[in-house]
Amino acid sequence: MSLLLVFWDAGEYIATSAKLQVGHPPGAPFFQMMGAFFALFATSPEKVALMVNLMSVFSSAFTIVFLYLSLTLILRKLPSFKSIETPREAITFFGSAAVGALAFCFSDSFWFNAVEAEVYAMATCILSALFWLALRWENDMNTPHGDRWLLLIAFVIGLSFGVHFMGLLTIPAIGMLYFFKNTKQVTLKNFIKANLVSVAILLFIFKLLLPSTLALFSKMEVFFVNQMNLPFNSGTIITGILFVVFFYFTLKYTRQKNYVNLNTSILCILFVLLGFPLGSCFPFVPMRIR
Repeated sequence: MSLLLVFWDAGEYIATSAKLQVGHPPGAPFFQMMGAFFALFATSPEKVALMVNLMSVFSSAFTIVFLYLSLTLILRKLPSFKSIETPREAITFFGSAAVGALAFCFSDSFWFNAVEAEVYAMATCILSALFWLALRWENDMNTPHGDRWLLLIAFVIGLSFGVHFMGLLTIPAIGMLYFFKNTKQVTLKNFIKANLVSVAILLFIFKLLLPSTLALFSKMEVFFVNQMNLPFNSGTIITGILFVVFFYFTLKYTRQKNYVNLNTSILCILFVLLGFPLGSCFPFVPMRIR
């Protein structure tokens, strides 16, 4: 047990994951729910810490997989790798991606996070997955169904709030991918403008969208229970219905008017809000009560 438990948050995360308890603010409910799933495979109470630690091991392994896949997409943009026809070219291409991924794998800070029950291993996995998804979106951006990658990115961003806010750091990078893909002439002015827009999107999600959504649910619940004398959860149910009605009619209207960009933006907000409850306290509370 002493080999698996370091003297900081890891011990708390092991205990709160195994018992589905409340961790220190701001909390990591998705991490703890996944930790509870891994703890189910412990053959004895002494093995619980090992299994929760293994969650970080698996997360770190998938981080390197996504990093390798991202490097293959980036290397494809080099003139030397536009076409791979000979075994030598294949070894150079895939070997370069493998060396780059493994260089990060054996770095000190990454390896340290990979062997303890902390949120940073899973957060790094989400970060690398988001960047790979962004590169896939960049490749298919101007195709009929290319925006499906963008919607998946939005969903994973919402999910990442249940682990760590680190995943949001990919938003400026995603903005730069979109900028360089669709800008014919790059100038200092439009480059700065693109950076400001990317940061504005990040702040909108982090500071406005999700906190305001939680505050709205809270205020509506208090209003309908305390002021209207309705049963518990009535405010939450009514607010959920209002959200469904809002997104249904706005998506229907923008589709009828062929407002493609606005329709996609609303869909992205919807997928962020869908990912956030699944990785947050909404499923965590009833699971804990049960």
